[in-house]
Amino acid sequence: MSAEISPKDRFITVYGRNPVHEVLLDEAVHVDKVVIADGARGSGLREIQQAARRRGVEVQHASAERVKKLAGNGRQDQGVFADVVAPRMRPLDVALEQDLSSLRAVLVLDGVTTPANVGMILRSATAAGVDGIVVPRKGVASLDPLVVKASAGVAFRAPILKAFTAAEAVASLKEHGFRVVGLDADGDDDLFAAHLPEPVAFVLGSETAGLTPEVAGLVDTWVSIPMAAGVESLNVSAAAAVVCFELVRRSRL
Repeated sequence: MSAEISPKDRFITVYGRNPVHEVLLDEAVHVDKVVIADGARGSGLREIQQAARRRGVEVQHASAERVKKLAGNGRQDQGVFADVVAPRMRPLDVALEQDLSSLRAVLVLDGVTTPANVGMILRSATAAGVDGIVVPRKGVASLDPLVVKASAGVAFRAPILKAFTAAEAVASLKEHGFRVVGLDADGDDDLFAAHLPEPVAFVLGSETAGLTPEVAGLVDTWVSIPMAAGVESLNVSAAAAVVCFELVRRSRL
């Protein structure tokens, strides 16, 4: 395995004039650089340049097409983006190669396409001290300003693990000894009573479709979250929070 970490696995790219200005004003966030499209005009750009200058952040210029490509959202970039350092973000394969013993409990997102859900999951998992959250490049909402906003900025310091697909990530985790656990109303046991030996990986699917067939086929154990009053399911971010803090409870026994 290669231990190389590419720039896209080091940075979260924030685009749009207000989001870029906001990260520049946040002293707790390390902004690597700001890139402005050639010919960009209008409100907000002067404030961005002034804020970058005050913090000593490099401001680069590139063609509008280049900015659209690098920002990843040509409709909403508004001619500017910033690369923000995410110090705990790294590829899953690098984490498994270099730091396997510290990965005792991780989450894997599969088909979670709503940015608000991804952001709230990152916030809950980081608050609970989960060792990693696998956010695949394919099939899951990208780490964009909507995710950052929903996470209340926690996305920048979350232990994000990057992979291409959820299925590839889960297969790799299984190869490294992880027990894969899925959530289902008809699970074999309930979450609070189930035997969950570490290392463990919880896979979280979309609310409508659940887990993709490829990932569901890799699950070792299905557990349910007991609910009363005829409630059939929780929002995926709420379910993730329940899982994360059940792991906290178990760690204190």
